[in-house]
Amino acid sequence: MASITYEHVWKRFGDVVAVEDLDIFIEDKEFLVFVGPSGCGKSTSLRMLAGLEEISEGNIFIGDRLVNDVPPKDRNIAMVFQSYALYPHMSVYDNMAFGLKLRKTPKNEIQRRVQEAGGILGIENLLDRKPKQLSGGQRQRVALGRAIVREPAVFLMDEPLSNLDAKLRVQTRAEISKLHQRLETTFIYVTHDQTEAMTMGSRICVLRDGIMMQIDSPQNLYDNPDNVFVAGFIGSPAMNFFDVTLVEQDGDLYVDGGSFRLKLPPEKLDVARPYAGKEVVFGVRPEDVHDRDFTPPNIRAEPMTSTVDVTELMGNEIFVYLLTGQKQYIARFDPRTHARVGNKVDVVVNMDNIHLFDRDTEQAIR
Repeated sequence: MASITYEHVWKRFGDVVAVEDLDIFIEDKEFLVFVGPSGCGKSTSLRMLAGLEEISEGNIFIGDRLVNDVPPKDRNIAMVFQSYALYPHMSVYDNMAFGLKLRKTPKNEIQRRVQEAGGILGIENLLDRKPKQLSGGQRQRVALGRAIVREPAVFLMDEPLSNLDAKLRVQTRAEISKLHQRLETTFIYVTHDQTEAMTMGSRICVLRDGIMMQIDSPQNLYDNPDNVFVAGFIGSPAMNFFDVTLVEQDGDLYVDGGSFRLKLPPEKLDVARPYAGKEVVFGVRPEDVHDRDFTPPNIRAEPMTSTVDVTELMGNEIFVYLLTGQKQYIARFDPRTHARVGNKVDVVVNMDNIHLFDRDTEQAIR
């Protein structure tokens, strides 16, 4: 088992900076997720650790060992890609055993590892089949099994669930989390799907344009985003943002969006007062906007009249797209709501969970 250290790592492709000054320590047995939009540098960060991309600047350590110039085969890692990359003419058993055979592993040891990995992944009855006889989910498990039999110090996974349908993605997501608990090995996982990141990672590293925007536990990223980008990227549906002015009146502060005015709670006053009279970005998550008739108890609720633009029934809740002035935003309503398209509706905002950001820097005001 091993920890991972990215020490001020850069990757340049000509004049293009793909990864900028990545500085992270990943603990032994941790499950770290790199998440961000396409082209943000998350796969490049993984490939540099695997030895598939050269580092432009900085150092990467696996445990205490500097691996900048160590060939991929000698790094004691195993990688699972988006593509299953199985040999079509080989059985599942031979696909999983192939790497071990190349390393001249004894036959009885190969059999033990393959049988054990098959049992962990629930594919022990598929070992004689060819890949074409398997479903997409089963092929992905074979690709995972091929990595498991290596018994590596670190597992690297580059969007391994992208080719699966929605239901299978959820199922396989849970299997990978259980696999991490069972193997007690360091996992580094790359995805653009923030739901995958939130449900699987013990820590999440959010990247944008090759720069690390924030690294923290899933709950802390959700509750305390450092900036507008992280706030908008983590959470589904995404956080609503409004350009507002902070107005001071009789010792209280209000966020004034033109078509609405909401009073800030007392605990926000000290940090927000330096911005009185200035424009800021006001953020509120859809789950903190409620139909007034179904307001949860014990929240600090401020009223806000809006017009219903679109509704999406999800069964256990309704996503309601609302208009205030010219601004559209989204709320998650109780399914018993009487909100209908075109109607005015009285909503309340849970002011305990609102976020304020500096308009110029987009950094959180705390």
